[in-house]
Amino acid sequence: MKTWHLLASITLALLPGAATAQSPQPQGPGPAAGAGPAPGQRLTVDITGGISNKMPIAIPVMPTPSALPTPAGSTDALGNQVSEIITNDLKNSGLFAPLSKDQLRPVSFPQVSAPDYGAWLPTGAQALVQGFVQANGDGTLTVGCYLYDVFAKSEMVRQGFVVKPAEWRRGAHKCADTVYSRLTGEGPYFDSQVIYVSETGPKKNRTKRLAIMDQDGANHRFITNGQSLVLTPRFAPNRQTVVFMSFENDQPRVYVYDVGSGRKRLVVNQPYTTFAPRFSPDGRSILFSMIVNGNCDIYRVAASGGAPVRLTTSPGIDTGGSYSPDGSKIVFESDRSGTQQLYVMNADGSGQRRISFGGGRYATPVWSPRGDLIAYTHLGGGFAVGVMGTDGSGAKDLTNGWQDEGPTWAPNGRVLMFFRTAKGSGKADLWSVDLTGVNERAIPTPLDGSDPAWGPLLP
Repeated sequence: MKTWHLLASITLALLPGAATAQSPQPQGPGPAAGAGPAPGQRLTVDITGGISNKMPIAIPVMPTPSALPTPAGSTDALGNQVSEIITNDLKNSGLFAPLSKDQLRPVSFPQVSAPDYGAWLPTGAQALVQGFVQANGDGTLTVGCYLYDVFAKSEMVRQGFVVKPAEWRRGAHKCADTVYSRLTGEGPYFDSQVIYVSETGPKKNRTKRLAIMDQDGANHRFITNGQSLVLTPRFAPNRQTVVFMSFENDQPRVYVYDVGSGRKRLVVNQPYTTFAPRFSPDGRSILFSMIVNGNCDIYRVAASGGAPVRLTTSPGIDTGGSYSPDGSKIVFESDRSGTQQLYVMNADGSGQRRISFGGGRYATPVWSPRGDLIAYTHLGGGFAVGVMGTDGSGAKDLTNGWQDEGPTWAPNGRVLMFFRTAKGSGKADLWSVDLTGVNERAIPTPLDGSDPAWGPLLP
């Protein structure tokens, strides 16, 4: 059963007059010159210049038609929490400057569909996000989401989402995604999850467990107990399955784990070291590396099991395979030239060619979900996360930490998550950075964290 439903018609019925209500004309002087778009110009965010010129946006507390108790709390309290999550999502994107709480004003339920533009103009907000939280008779919640252009005095978005009380945060993320996509033209990414390795303990004896959380760090839960060392977890496209490397019984092997049942199985039941797994875009195959007779190559195997197919045959270490979004090509790392460099090949292993030629070494390549870029770890005096074109052109390091590595793409291909190890401590934390390299921030986790993998948007 689908969790989400588009409720435009329901929202229209809930808020009478929404399509025709007129707001009072503002009194006194208008906004300062340059504060908003010219008349008739579409309100948008410049995704390259927005980092330095963030869009002012107002996100007041969402009212409720009737304050009612729910398993997630009262609907009036949820209205405040939903607006806070939307605020944080948009602020963390680096493209928006939400008004502070002391600049916001209360919004009544009828005003959700009939904004008082005159009251918002003096704040300098170019966009206004309003909405509501309503308890439904079947036990679900409706989160209404409206986006307005303050200067043009026009409605830009009207959507509603039905959620279970336990998933109320998703209503907020869905609203933030809607606003973000409408104003930037970029794909959504807030309503998504991340799997990573949670770490604790001394530098030389770390306990590592797999953990899943929302992209903002909420709804955190562990899925392994830490009795065996785990590395490089990766979601399947359906998010119900995870592939990872484990040192269970002191044997480094790749396992497939079912998130719902908690059951796991070996990907390849052979007496060899296997590591660096990743699903194909359609979820039918798994790429992984296997060391046989001292040589490390990339293999492919059906996700359901079977005989592995060898894709690389050169001497040395070939590893870190990642499919292009259409499944036709694979980017990987190899030291066949004498140092770690990036290569691209066809999905069947043919047509192998080197694409990285900058100084230093390149590792952990990951193809962007948009297909236009490849992220990597650049090793040269330190570790940095960067991106390049799929032909190796335009290589650019985005970070400059002591040891930044292991990038993973957000579903929209604009933001990367990675892990940063502090100098000398051995402790790692999760960070994100966008393609400008400017909007860099720490991701909250209960313990230290490494090896993140961003999952696709939730359905």
